Amino acid sequence: MNLVIGISFVCLILLITVTANTITPYVKIYDEDAAPYKEMPPLNLNPKEKEKQYWQDQAANTLEAKLKRKLNTNVAKNIIFFLGDGLSVTTITAARIYQGQLKNRSGEEEKLFFETFSDTGLSKTYCLDKQVADSACTATAYMCGVKANFQTIGVTGEVEVSDCEKAKLESNRVSSILKWSQDAGKATGVVTTARVTHASPAGCYAHVPFRDMESDGDIEKYKLDQNSCNFDIAKQLIYEDPGKNINVIMGGGRGKFLPKDEKNSTYGSGSRLDKNLIEEWKNDKALRKANAVYVSNITELKQVDPTKTDYLLGLFATSHMNYNLEKKPEEPTLTEMTEMAIKILQKNPNGFYLFVEGAKIDMAHHEDAARMALDETLQFAEAIEKAYSLTKEEDTLIVVTADHAHTMTMSGYPDRGYNILGLFGKSKDNLPYSTLSYANGPGYHMEKAPGVRFNLENDHLDEHNYTYPALVPKYYESHGGDDVAVYANGPWSHLFSGNYEQNYIPIAEAYAAGISPSNSKISPRNSVARTSATTSVVFLFIFNFIFSVFFKKLNFFAI
Repeated sequence: MNLVIGISFVCLILLITVTANTITPYVKIYDEDAAPYKEMPPLNLNPKEKEKQYWQDQAANTLEAKLKRKLNTNVAKNIIFFLGDGLSVTTITAARIYQGQLKNRSGEEEKLFFETFSDTGLSKTYCLDKQVADSACTATAYMCGVKANFQTIGVTGEVEVSDCEKAKLESNRVSSILKWSQDAGKATGVVTTARVTHASPAGCYAHVPFRDMESDGDIEKYKLDQNSCNFDIAKQLIYEDPGKNINVIMGGGRGKFLPKDEKNSTYGSGSRLDKNLIEEWKNDKALRKANAVYVSNITELKQVDPTKTDYLLGLFATSHMNYNLEKKPEEPTLTEMTEMAIKILQKNPNGFYLFVEGAKIDMAHHEDAARMALDETLQFAEAIEKAYSLTKEEDTLIVVTADHAHTMTMSGYPDRGYNILGLFGKSKDNLPYSTLSYANGPGYHMEKAPGVRFNLENDHLDEHNYTYPALVPKYYESHGGDDVAVYANGPWSHLFSGNYEQNYIPIAEAYAAGISPSNSKISPRNSVARTSATTSVVFLFIFNFIFSVFFKKLNFFAI
């Protein structure tokens, strides 16, 4: 008996030991990560959050609002497409917290303006030949409805990078929803904080096998064939259809339109080898006897009368426009450009298509500059709110999305309300880590000794351009391959729910507007519906007239 008890006791000790060794590492790691790096002020949360009724009521209110919602199947007279370049889901989460903390709130419960939109979906961003996309192949997808190869714009997958001969073939070129809108008689506009010849805006109008051929100077720089590659992006914008017919063009990139040897107070110098394309734009509009204005700073932009302007070209920087946190006084904000564009475009009785890009979100991420990326996201959200206030939900479809993601992550176990841009926990090496970090990029720090991580404790995280930690050293941080969110509001916004290929987006937009993509089997159902409705009204009017003649009851049927 004693032997049995002894064996049982030994087994019990072994079981406890094994269990402890299995569980302890996880508990230990969690405890370390959960411990604040620095003392934080007490969090002023809503005391009702601790009550179950608070959360149940909140969920019930959300459900009630969704049940009351009626689908908007009006024709989308106007389409505004907002592209947050590099606006990953993690960026949206961190930006909403940042927005709340700027208002002295905890931040997690915040919503960016576009997060209030009625419908949300996810799009898959890969290129035809790459798992992780760039801004060129994605522009071809969300503007032209076709997946394409890495670094190519406005062409099919038949065109490889730098193959100018194939890119010139009409059979290999694809048109954009901006072109479809022009064909339907709508006004069109392109607004960006990048160069207007950069990959994303170029997706609206250009057809090139290499995204960097923005000027003829670039063709020489990258040693492309001068004869076969003689159709740079800036030239297509000024001379070719649909670029020359775009009513509003605003952003940076003045240097891509100016000769490199031209130095004067009006324009400055550029990178072109041929001629001044700004003057060419002016001459084209003068020949059309159109009311056209060129502006180069915020003062000139504010002097533009939108009621008397048919065409506006605004180039506010030699290259990309500056970050909001480093903005020069002469540069307009994305919101100011968006507002002017809408006021000019909405004069068209057939409506308009407007492309608006918050380009500097992406550029900040490439520098591992998380604070600037979040600030640019707030600027982007502000422009969307302004566009919403200037239009009507009944006839304007607003779509907000990204071209691709980035590698920024939000991790660890920071307490509710803790500074999203700060340090929170200490890891197993007893060194602090930041809530936000990157998988790669210039934020990589060399180890002081093998296995000894860089100490962030004395870094100045409060600087606007602080480079956040990265795992792998790269000159520029890379894109991420995640799906990106799509937010939609207005006519047929429910078409944007679910998960779909990125090239679906312009097809759904065209359907909502009742316009037909070039060479597509998609029928413009809304135009048919609108025509049918008009026919019905005419039929009722005729029937009413005939009935009144015979029965003397003119008001029996009311139309």
